[in-house]
Amino acid sequence: MNTVSKNVEILEDYTDQVSALQAGTFSDPFSFLGPHSVKVGPKVYTVLRVYIPSAHSVSVVLNKKTKKLARYLETDLFTIVLDTELDIRNYRLKVEFESGPLFFKDVYSFSSALDVDAMYLFNEGTLEHGYDHFGARFIEHQGVQGVQFSVWAPNAKCVSVIGEFNYWQASQHFMRHHPASGVWDLFIPGLSADSCYKFAITTVNGEKLEKADPYARKMQQAPGTASVLQQSLNLQPLDKKESQLRAKRNHVEAPISIYEVHLGSWKRREHEGNRFLTYRELADDLVPYVKKLGFSHIQLMPISEFPFDGSWGYQPVGLFAPSSRFGSVDDFTYFSKVCNEYEIGLLLDWVPGHFPTDPHGLNRFDGTHLYEHADKRQGFHPDWNTCVFNYDRPEVKSYLLSNANYWVSEFQLDGLRVDAVASMLYLDYSRNDGEWVANQYGGRENLGAIDCLQRSNAVCYKNSPHAMMVAEESTAWPGVTQSVDHGGLGFGYKWNMGWMNDSLGYMQRDPIHRKFHHHEMTFSMAYAFSENYILPLSHDEVVHGKGSLLSKMPGDDWQQFASLRAYYGFMFAHPGKKLLFMGSELAPREEWDHNQQLNWSLLESDAHKGVFDSVKALNEVYHSAPSLYEVDGSPAGFRWIDCDNSEQSILSFVRYGKQQSEIMVVVSHFTPQVFHHFRLGVPKSGVYQVVFNSDEKRFYGSGVNVVAHRQQLVQSKAVSSHGLDNSIEITIPPLSTVYLKFISA
Repeated sequence: MNTVSKNVEILEDYTDQVSALQAGTFSDPFSFLGPHSVKVGPKVYTVLRVYIPSAHSVSVVLNKKTKKLARYLETDLFTIVLDTELDIRNYRLKVEFESGPLFFKDVYSFSSALDVDAMYLFNEGTLEHGYDHFGARFIEHQGVQGVQFSVWAPNAKCVSVIGEFNYWQASQHFMRHHPASGVWDLFIPGLSADSCYKFAITTVNGEKLEKADPYARKMQQAPGTASVLQQSLNLQPLDKKESQLRAKRNHVEAPISIYEVHLGSWKRREHEGNRFLTYRELADDLVPYVKKLGFSHIQLMPISEFPFDGSWGYQPVGLFAPSSRFGSVDDFTYFSKVCNEYEIGLLLDWVPGHFPTDPHGLNRFDGTHLYEHADKRQGFHPDWNTCVFNYDRPEVKSYLLSNANYWVSEFQLDGLRVDAVASMLYLDYSRNDGEWVANQYGGRENLGAIDCLQRSNAVCYKNSPHAMMVAEESTAWPGVTQSVDHGGLGFGYKWNMGWMNDSLGYMQRDPIHRKFHHHEMTFSMAYAFSENYILPLSHDEVVHGKGSLLSKMPGDDWQQFASLRAYYGFMFAHPGKKLLFMGSELAPREEWDHNQQLNWSLLESDAHKGVFDSVKALNEVYHSAPSLYEVDGSPAGFRWIDCDNSEQSILSFVRYGKQQSEIMVVVSHFTPQVFHHFRLGVPKSGVYQVVFNSDEKRFYGSGVNVVAHRQQLVQSKAVSSHGLDNSIEITIPPLSTVYLKFISA
């Protein structure tokens, strides 16, 4: 390796470049730093420029030879002119710091690793694997192991990678800008997992920002705000049997009962400072518990990294990162794996509707309103004081659909429950006149959000056909669970918020007044088959002063427990899949507190244990009786026996399975009276067996027998009743729901 005798390089004036480097505002580093060919007369030389703050000296090492670079004036710029072609695959830098020497590859010797075709899809709004192209990814590039950093910041003047590996100096790892895509990238060799990093962004106005990586797969737990280097997931693909099991348990004809969980308050280690359980501890404790209770699915409230505990995860800043509150990414992978081993479906709350204004988050990411609309009437949510995604922007669509696909495909989840869909669909959601902007046709529909939801659903179902995408949608928007090809939003299921509001309103009334509001329990059947519904009794019903489900029930203590058991029985028999928030099986008297674990001591009480046992029994009956789940989405699976008995507050109906012999007769009674010798029409002549009675003594009921027969069997008679040719005579217990299964003709 030869150097030029007359160093042409030091004759150059680098004042402007050095000033920009020192200020952290160098926008085109690869045009200046690293190796460059220069022609001096007929001769071509290699000029090497290196900028390393705090370096005492810098040398280039090539072919076992070391040559020291010259410091430019009194700055941290070092240069050398070499009378040779510089082989970037082989040369290294030796940098002397106060603490000693370090050897590393020159980041400005590497070409870009950015996938141009992927960037085209990203700018088009159709990139579904954005996590394979953005963020911080461990790769091999030009024969060297390192991390490829990529970030979308089209309006930034300059972007640098800062982190523990460069002492958070914005003047060391300037990124390369790709104007066509608006993306900045840089390959840094030799980094290791678990190092913290951010992007230092200089805006066109000179403002200095430090932003977490929007695609980070791991983030610091609050109050930390940095992203963390994380290796890619390495889960084995589902085998054929596992895929078939998932497809079966998530199908519209399957028995689906979901246990909704807030991981931070299901259980805690109170003797260890009231700490959270880890994902691994939850896998070993929560999953078997849910299996024992008979639920088919667990739905986690949002776990994408979020700074504020009180948001319960609904204000995330790290959409790709499982919250470090509960452990590592590998720990969450273990949790997912254990769910699969127990054949429990795993759903995750997904929040594409808004994001918080935390300075390290997406808000004004490159100094402009990049992810959100600039107009507050479109870009700010008045209910939550958060930013609203700009769904009209193709790159934002790519970001969100990649995120949905990431959770379902990479973590092998059963699906997503999409939060606050109504707030996405309507431009005037929670806004008064003059506070919203109409779409291009003058309407209130958010066309960009509709397209984003459709694309996300289509991508998830394409890549994970076994999945179930669920919408929390509280309005009468048509076709939520219609396929995208038929003009729908493309969800698999929709929460039935109407049923929840009406039925809870009814149950809160004194039994003596319920007869005047009978329609609140029957109206849901007017639209029960318009969508694929899930009946939710979620966390939203037991917070913010609403009280617990038990406290909503009127009457004395016994009546409260009886009403709740009867209500659960009515819910499990009503068409639609089921969802209960954690703790509903314990019937707590207080509303949910996210800062404390559930009150597990309630199981020592006969009354609370009775509710627990009734939920377990309901799950057992529900999953064993095809009549209660096979034909949820069609009128063929349901028939009223009597929906007009408001005077006695009795509802009776039939649920049918696909086989003619699959028949379940259901009677729900919502007063404290007992009705003896009650004649009830039945759809078929034969023997019926009581398979569930919420008034049984084992459930803390009064123990009124529906039929006198020891085996709880009753034979129908050819006596017409309720418009049916056959009927049975039974006793209807107080505040109860009873299931009678057809056994034989």
